[in-house]
Amino acid sequence: MTAPTAAVDPSDAYVGYLDCLADADEYAAIDMAIGLLDAGVPAERVLLDLVAPAQAEVGERWARNEWSVAQEHAATHISERVVAAVAAHVNPRPTGGRVVVACMDGEWHALPPRLVAEVLRLRGWQVTFLGASVPAAHLVSYLHRYDAHAVALACALPMRLPHAHRMIEACRRSDVPVVVGGRGFGADGRWARRLGVAWAPNAPAAAELVADERALRGVPPARLAHLADDEYASLVRRRAELIDSALADLRERVPVTRAYTASQLDSTVSDLGHVVDFLAAAVYVDDASLFTEFVEWLAGILSSRGVPGAAVARSLEHVAGALRDFPRAERMVALGRAALPDACR
Repeated sequence: MTAPTAAVDPSDAYVGYLDCLADADEYAAIDMAIGLLDAGVPAERVLLDLVAPAQAEVGERWARNEWSVAQEHAATHISERVVAAVAAHVNPRPTGGRVVVACMDGEWHALPPRLVAEVLRLRGWQVTFLGASVPAAHLVSYLHRYDAHAVALACALPMRLPHAHRMIEACRRSDVPVVVGGRGFGADGRWARRLGVAWAPNAPAAAELVADERALRGVPPARLAHLADDEYASLVRRRAELIDSALADLRERVPVTRAYTASQLDSTVSDLGHVVDFLAAAVYVDDASLFTEFVEWLAGILSSRGVPGAAVARSLEHVAGALRDFPRAERMVALGRAALPDACR
């Protein structure tokens, strides 16, 4: 006899599931998820109350430098296998139209939108999941070929917002309504509203929006009149120059960086690129909080990895000096410097 749903709670399995991820035990993780299904727990709860929070903890462990990139990738792969096993075990038949789910071009965090895709599938939609980093032209071509009811786009990193906006507009030109989600649009969806697109904070909310085409299409227009000042486009054109000059300045003023290995130098160049890209995105949506939140996050990540806090402050000081003709960007960099912990200044 199947146990009543109320007798089993996915949160009770959370610690054990995390242990499976830590041990890279794919089979035990799948058995745990299928066991919950067999005990009467709805598949949606297994996905959202077990897999999703565990994956969030995986990201936090990487950020705290408790897990390596390899461990994080292994855990993510196992969770992807668990999602596939749950989907195969339930195997619902579609009763609604087609919904296309994809990551923005340049976005490689595919598990969160995969969870959205499976929740939509469980609720009766015929779902096509296109996966990570889908080029806008390829997505539009797909939408032209198949009659989609809606498209759900995921963005995990705010620095991708300018690309996200172009992708959203390309979908709209195909007359397909769009719903977006992911941390890249802000915890409260503020940058989705700035781009004039419907936003969902989680998979159930996305499913509700997809079912309400009027709400999907009835969003206020984008508020991007500030782009007329050309700061964003000029900043993007200077990206390589800013990274190169910031690296040279860092090596001159922070002596420890001169002894960096090739791997450390690659990481530094990547971090400087993120500084410029997040700043450009903040200028694009005209919201300094996008940049200050990134600076605080970056300082924490680098601190957990033993990188001198002064390196962040020095880099921001250099970028500020190089952008004296960019009033909005210069103001945002100043706010970013002010947001740094005292130990980094």
